[in-house]
Amino acid sequence: MRLGKAWSSVDRGDDDLDRLAVLPFQTDPSANERHPRLLSLVRDHGLSVDDATDHERVQRQIHTTARSAGIRRAPCVPMAAMNSITVLGGGLMGLAIAHQLARRGRAVTVLSRRRSEAAGFVAAGMLAPHAEGLQGPLLALGQASLERVPAWVARIEADSGLPCGLRPCGIVVPFTSAAERDAYPTAAWGLALDRAALERELPGLGPRWRHGLLFAQDGQIDNRRRLMRALERACVALGVRFEEGSEVLELLTEDGERLRGVRVRRAEGGEHTLVASTAVLACGAWSARLLPSLPVHPVKGQMLSLQGPRASLERVLFGPGIYLVPREDGLLVVGATSEPEAGFDPGLTPEGQKQLQRGIAELLPEAALWPPMERWWGFRPGTPDGAPLLGPGPIAGVWLATGHHRNGVLLAAITGELIAEAITATGHGSEANAALLAPFHWDRPQPAAPAGHRPPGARASP
Repeated sequence: MRLGKAWSSVDRGDDDLDRLAVLPFQTDPSANERHPRLLSLVRDHGLSVDDATDHERVQRQIHTTARSAGIRRAPCVPMAAMNSITVLGGGLMGLAIAHQLARRGRAVTVLSRRRSEAAGFVAAGMLAPHAEGLQGPLLALGQASLERVPAWVARIEADSGLPCGLRPCGIVVPFTSAAERDAYPTAAWGLALDRAALERELPGLGPRWRHGLLFAQDGQIDNRRRLMRALERACVALGVRFEEGSEVLELLTEDGERLRGVRVRRAEGGEHTLVASTAVLACGAWSARLLPSLPVHPVKGQMLSLQGPRASLERVLFGPGIYLVPREDGLLVVGATSEPEAGFDPGLTPEGQKQLQRGIAELLPEAALWPPMERWWGFRPGTPDGAPLLGPGPIAGVWLATGHHRNGVLLAAITGELIAEAITATGHGSEANAALLAPFHWDRPQPAAPAGHRPPGARASP
């Protein structure tokens, strides 16, 4: 348990209970001049301001010392809870944020119902702000995240001792006409390709594709097999506490305004209340179940993988309604359907799998003959405008990191940095990061989503 931040709050004469990070007292403004005496008394009693491990002894001695220094006790909030940040959701966003917070020296607890259902275990792992055709603030956010990915991955690998599977392999987007290619929102960031150049980049490409764009700066990461495992290991190495099998049922508040805890149901049964003053909501497609005011809905996606020859495809191939992501060992990840009408209906469907097979045959006909290795589905957290919800939420003490839709893997690096900085910087974060975060406030105006609506980055199937 770290006490340094608690005493610095006392030394400032900060009588706002909500900003006292650890110490369960509030100061009497008339006793400000006695705060140095409090620190001296604590040290005289053998307590370390920087570190203490005997929590009960610390609590008893603080009570005695504080009374003698003229500091009155506030409504009790357990010290460990006040000093800890609770991350709701153990998927990619939750892990990325927990890792960043732990690297900043914060105590973190991750509550997760079932990490295997997280979108981070389902996605193909594209790092593709340009290939996706993103625009406006979402493109700027994606580009900022892409720039950070190499250093972010390096930190995860150093903390975990495991590889993350990063491949800056480039992504090719094929088109049927030059006009379609030139009108693509991010065409200015790509290299224009004709049919001959396409064939050099993608041997075996289907005959209907005559033009393309190469985004050499985009790439992929093996999120399912490597990144998620490495992030988990890195978090554990930094002291992050996991409670797997804990389903968060409700956010508990003081007068409906400030977070005071969460109600959870654990795997062995029974409901419990956990004290929490700061939490990050990273529950993906399930986020609106805890905060119904959030415009987040599930978008079901089905995927499959094929085993092809090693090095049969060097670039990611991003077609309309389908993409092919080659791993180094020859595995080809194929995705994904987009089924917002399915809600949380689980399972594969014949139509969804047929759609993927048709896409494979159009993009890379020879791959239609490769043996399938795995088939799966998951739920993306969608929003009406296709952009995430980041930053402070509708309840004080609750921070949002949800709604990433198709771009969760891409945006994990920047989301972890922005949210951890916002929580820990106490007003001293960089202006550039604050500007990146600002457009993604949870209550920004959202467009209506008529039938057939496609959010940014979703190319229509031909």
